[in-house]
Amino acid sequence: MAHGTTPKSPSLYGVGVARLLLDPTSERSVIERTRLDRPSSIDGKVIGLLDISKPRGNVFLDRIEDRLTAAGATVKRYKKPTFTKPAPVDLRHEIATQCHLVIEALAD
Repeated sequence: MAHGTTPKSPSLYGVGVARLLLDPTSERSVIERTRLDRPSSIDGKVIGLLDISKPRGNVFLDRIEDRLTAAGATVKRYKKPTFTKPAPVDLRHEIATQCHLVIEALAD
């Protein structure tokens, strides 16, 4: 970047903005991943809500579930045993095979 120029701030929805996604779970070397396109609609989609077991995460997910079901989505709820470790492989596989989309709740 040239001296005296400011980086462009990303737009709210990331339109036209290149993003690099990193895995925060002790990634030793950067693996570039392509971000998936958002679906045009969530009507008829199965959306997984993952509670990572932090306090009040379930309260946040309850509200999200209300909004998603009102928009026509089917919601499946999942919960990690603890927030201190990554989700177990079996749980990740279950979510990946049963859901079109997933939302992970972080709260305190």
